[in-house]
Amino acid sequence: MDISQTGNNGNDSQNKPSVPNRQPAMSRQSGISVRSEDWVRLEQSNPTELGEQVEDVQRRESAQDGRSADRGAISARESVQSAENPQSGLSRCRVCSHIVIEDGVNQDAFSRYGDEAAGNGVPYNHHSFSASSTYHEDKEDMILAWEENDPENPYNWSGRRKAGILLTTMMLIVNSTMGSALPSNALPFIMDEWGIVSEQQKVLPISVYLIGYVMGPILWAPLSEQYGRKKLTIGTFIMFTLFTLACALAPDWTAFLVFRLMTGVFASAPIAIVPGIIADTCGDPRTRGRSMGLFFMMTVSGPLLAPIISGYCAPTIGWRWAFWIGLMYAGATLIPLILLPETNGPVLLLRRARDIRAHDPAARVVAPHELEKNSLTDLVAVVLTRPVRMIIFESIVNTSCAYLALCYAIFYMTFEAFPIIFQGVYGLSPGACGLTYLAILAGCLLSLPIFFAYDTILRRAQDRDAPWTRHEEYRRLPLACIGGPMFVISLFWLGWTAREDVPFFVPMLAGIPFGIGFMCIFQALLNYLTDAYEIFAASANAAASCSRSLLATVLPLATVPMFTRLGISGACSLLGGISLLMCAIPFVFLWQGDRIRANSKFCLALRQRKEDMARRIEDQRTRRFRRESEKWSSSLSSAGPRQDAAATAADAAAAASTSSSTFLDGAVGRQQ
Repeated sequence: MDISQTGNNGNDSQNKPSVPNRQPAMSRQSGISVRSEDWVRLEQSNPTELGEQVEDVQRRESAQDGRSADRGAISARESVQSAENPQSGLSRCRVCSHIVIEDGVNQDAFSRYGDEAAGNGVPYNHHSFSASSTYHEDKEDMILAWEENDPENPYNWSGRRKAGILLTTMMLIVNSTMGSALPSNALPFIMDEWGIVSEQQKVLPISVYLIGYVMGPILWAPLSEQYGRKKLTIGTFIMFTLFTLACALAPDWTAFLVFRLMTGVFASAPIAIVPGIIADTCGDPRTRGRSMGLFFMMTVSGPLLAPIISGYCAPTIGWRWAFWIGLMYAGATLIPLILLPETNGPVLLLRRARDIRAHDPAARVVAPHELEKNSLTDLVAVVLTRPVRMIIFESIVNTSCAYLALCYAIFYMTFEAFPIIFQGVYGLSPGACGLTYLAILAGCLLSLPIFFAYDTILRRAQDRDAPWTRHEEYRRLPLACIGGPMFVISLFWLGWTAREDVPFFVPMLAGIPFGIGFMCIFQALLNYLTDAYEIFAASANAAASCSRSLLATVLPLATVPMFTRLGISGACSLLGGISLLMCAIPFVFLWQGDRIRANSKFCLALRQRKEDMARRIEDQRTRRFRRESEKWSSSLSSAGPRQDAAATAADAAAAASTSSSTFLDGAVGRQQ
């Protein structure tokens, strides 16, 4: 009997809720079991050599782990018992496999949170992290993992289902980002209605919305990891819809600003959660990268569509209709959103473990998510202090954040600058002025073929093991080296062609290189931060998100005074000059990136962690080798009639060891 028959049959997903004694199955691939096959081969061909190997392993490992020795003895006894009863031996091998799996996972979890706590200056107690006594390794609970080709694993969902999820999440992103600029071309009409004359207050409806964006990486992202994506996504979107309705019905300026702030807080949830949903469902890095390209595209498309809506609504049917139209689109998005499934793998495994325990109270099954109990001190330290420390002390993070924040702030400055240029100089209507943003949208669309083409070039180079693909900087930053100069050119183009004697479409076309440069810079630098910091990537991206949202809140306040005092050409030249200086950052990373990362405390910690993880895995495999060798030693000393049954138990042990290898490798992948 193959060990996979206990939980990996064709109808497993359908029977899961109704089979009370179902054992949790684990994925399988080649790994430690190769050594078990060697033992079988040696036992058949050269028992003497096998005995020598067993004795050698016992001598080398006698003092390494006392607990392993005890378990080795248990394994030896179980081998004899399994020889008498193969079916019993099969289940016992699965229990032994669990001991190895849980030992490795708990060590990885303790190390992970211990490293984080030490890095954040938080007192850490090894025992305070471990799961409750119900799930203690000495009681031999079984840790649940995905089966091979498990239909409930989001990676294995059908392409049609994944496409539906991607479409729904892209609609969410458009709602969120479109709301940020929805009042842009309606601001003169809003201010006239409530008698607001201050130019500084004119920017507030957009700025306070972006203040809410700061909440995304701080609040919604960690909550989605803990409690799942679906409930949080639906709940925050419903609140976003209600506050959009409140903006349409706002009685005065103060209430309107408060409603805009709250709308921004809940609109930041998709920005933080959707990348996690993409990572949950796209196991292939290339598919995930292309999905993230669409995500970046939607984050830019929404704000560019909003001025068109408000530009045509405000002068004709009233500025409130801009929010009513946004509300209609939100209502249309809510329909497929309700059907959005939960995609967070650890949460899905947690539900499966609870179902198994509910149908069989005697089942000792625990999901990996249940082993991760964070205290409030740990959570605050990891979520809040690490991004701040990375901005302050990490050269890669603070320079990348500065560049991204500048580009993002200039992007939002266009919602104040374009009306000055195209309405003030060329006399276009608010609606026609909104259409000029389509040039930026066209540039963003043109950036996607560039991104996909470079992705293909990189993949082919990796397939032939080109030396440059082994450098973090060369894998991601060439796109920023293309986008940076194009972004600079677009600003000078816009500033020095925006004159009455030049047709309006000439400065408008500057939006094309603007959009290409903006998208290339963002895709390159954000992916570079993710690759460079790996397990710390969430904190690095949180730092980038917070910094760019804050600068995009503040810098647009200076748009009107700057364009008034310096003129269109002077203001655009100033922004272009600053961007020119900042576009040198990717080139510096290409030149000195390895040296910069070598001096990074976080990168050093990451490298040390990888080495420690590799040592732990090797120790785990060695202990497993020793247990199996002792079991085989006991089996070889058994009577002749028991040999066939012992071989059956050995095959089960080999399959169990393969499961433990896969689970350990998966645990390492998640930690890294």
